[in-house]
Amino acid sequence: MKQMKMKVMKWSSLFMMTVAMSAMLASCNDDTKVTIDDTNGDPTVTRPTNTGEYSGLATSEGILFNNGTQIGNGDQEFCFTGKQTIPAGTYLMKGWVYVRPGAELTIEPGTIIKGDKETMAALIVEPGAKIYAEGTANAPIVMTSEQSVGNRRPGDWGGLIVCGKGINNNASGQQIEGGPKTKHGGNVADDNSGVIRYLRVEFAGFPFQKDKEINGITFGSVGSGTTVDHLQVSYCNDDSYEWFGGSVNCKYLIAYNGWDDEFDTDNGFSGHVQYCLSIRDPRIADTSQSNGFESDNNADGSAIEPYTSCVFSNVTFIGPMTQKNLDAGFQNSSDYINAGNMKPENEAALGKFQAAMHIRRSSKLNCYNSVALGWPIGLIIDGEKGNCREWANNGNIKLQNVYFAGMTATGSDFNKKYEDQLGTWNLVDGKNTISYDASKESFSTSFLKTQSGCRFDLTETDLNLTDPNNIGQVYCPAAGSPLLGSANFNGLNSSFIQSVSYIGAFGGTSDNWLEGWTNFDPQNTVY
Repeated sequence: MKQMKMKVMKWSSLFMMTVAMSAMLASCNDDTKVTIDDTNGDPTVTRPTNTGEYSGLATSEGILFNNGTQIGNGDQEFCFTGKQTIPAGTYLMKGWVYVRPGAELTIEPGTIIKGDKETMAALIVEPGAKIYAEGTANAPIVMTSEQSVGNRRPGDWGGLIVCGKGINNNASGQQIEGGPKTKHGGNVADDNSGVIRYLRVEFAGFPFQKDKEINGITFGSVGSGTTVDHLQVSYCNDDSYEWFGGSVNCKYLIAYNGWDDEFDTDNGFSGHVQYCLSIRDPRIADTSQSNGFESDNNADGSAIEPYTSCVFSNVTFIGPMTQKNLDAGFQNSSDYINAGNMKPENEAALGKFQAAMHIRRSSKLNCYNSVALGWPIGLIIDGEKGNCREWANNGNIKLQNVYFAGMTATGSDFNKKYEDQLGTWNLVDGKNTISYDASKESFSTSFLKTQSGCRFDLTETDLNLTDPNNIGQVYCPAAGSPLLGSANFNGLNSSFIQSVSYIGAFGGTSDNWLEGWTNFDPQNTVY
């Protein structure tokens, strides 16, 4: 009996070892395999205590809970550490879901993710993690509000944050904006955070504190190895897009009816961005004054390398002062700018519109072959903090073939109150003081006149724009438009930016890269 028992134990042990090795091999070969808690069918959750700021947070190699319908386990903060694919379908995301270093998340085309309002849901891809969110023109990925048709508002949920190990100008590392724990940055210029394409973000920007919101899509030190194209951010409660350092290149971006700035660049962002469309709701502007571009080197304007030196080309800014909006009574005032039926039930404060381009705090942003229509001010080269005036004078800020039309003022140097839009910052006794001299043009206007191919003598009628997609605002040049055949890429050194013949985001009514995947009425879409 003893001998038989030993044989049984021996064969049992071998069997167990075989099963264990098979499971291990299967795990190695199956990126979507996760351990399942047999008590409820959800992935196993642990709460490690040795993970620094993340200690005690719910952590799992699986990301789908509640019978596979929910992203995150429901806690305010949840850490995903595995490799998993979210199949095409509709999901509710709860809390701040961190895709931790080493994890990989794949989202299939056609997936709809609704952000939970109560938990300020946000998806946060951390340095060292990867996201593969590859929608298609016919099956985009949508991240949107969980609220019903007619009840969606800016700030219904958090947003999408992608962080990497790219380079920024904060030597001690940088905390991402908006509340989450994530720090980003490193020394890997070509860092790869994955692929994001054909994706929409709607009604994001939940303010976890007053005036502290997550942007629609935030890039924190994302490297040039990351692929980003065909994104639309609509009705965000903060900036539509913001880049903090990094060198990721992007193309085909849409900012639609946002709250604050459209394309915000900071902390040494050096990527190249092409084909952007921005359209504003005339009743929505931020208390900090909304802009098309807002660009800083850093918060205090310090001359710290690497400088914000991003290059944008083929951008179309459609501001609040289009003829359609003026005919409807637009005024850049608090009486008119009240958010209308898009006023959220949060502490987001309304303000006024400012400039198509606000370059400040030692930024060296460059822009080529772009058009801006209907903003109170075309250009502000801001001298309040930092060296932007010096950069402009020595050629480090360059605007080439940029057309401004329908502006109240071509350029201004004062950036605080629209009432003083023609004011000029003068340096007196080492302090910035405001003076107004109607007989002298601003530095910004004088600078613009020196830039090759730039025009500021055009009207909306001159641009000859149409609305082939029935968006509700003209944006696309028709035959005979001065935007067609007027591009000039001389002096632009970029392997990413394509040389095309036209100014702005579209080469005519047949150039319809919006088709199939965009949505300009997300408030009334049934998801």
